[in-house]
Amino acid sequence: MARYRDAVCRLCRREMTKLFLKGDRCITAKCAIERRAYAPGQHGQRRTKVTEYGIQLREKQKMRRIYGLLERQFRNTFRAAAKAKGVTGDNFIQLLERRLDNAVYRLGLASNRIQGRQIVGHRHIMVNGKIVNLPSYVLKKGDVVEVAPKSKANKHFASMLEKRASITPPHWLSITEGELKGQVIDDPKPEETRLPVREQLIVEFYSK
Repeated sequence: MARYRDAVCRLCRREMTKLFLKGDRCITAKCAIERRAYAPGQHGQRRTKVTEYGIQLREKQKMRRIYGLLERQFRNTFRAAAKAKGVTGDNFIQLLERRLDNAVYRLGLASNRIQGRQIVGHRHIMVNGKIVNLPSYVLKKGDVVEVAPKSKANKHFASMLEKRASITPPHWLSITEGELKGQVIDDPKPEETRLPVREQLIVEFYSK
């Protein structure tokens, strides 16, 4: 399974915005954007004129990097959103939000989406009572997501259980208090994600 293996802080610096790829570290003074607020590389501080295409490309790259997808998977998700009924941009965000690795992060079982992807891949997560190890699995309304019984003793989940008290899940997810468990109760709303991305520019980028 292909994935990005380089330093993720470079991605935030390239987009010149916090993508919160390292969880709690991103809200401290150690954040790469706080320390070096310019693009990586020897030409990172050079001023360049950005075209309309360049602006659309940067929005697409931001969204893709936030959810941790490579280009082919990201583009295929957009195509599925374009074929569905409704507003393409809203459909796109809903499909990305309902990915299992993202839901694990939103439920407070992982500190970031990268960790959520790893947890799912290592067979720690169950959906409706069955182990699912596909991070790209798209959840449906009514699905129950929980940590597998054999994994509940893991130190990571014990620490995340303590942190969940301060987590407010999005409206489309409900958390079972005191348990490593949650449920999809509605469809995600794009305005609630608060992503630093203008999805309409992504629609324009892929529509050319």
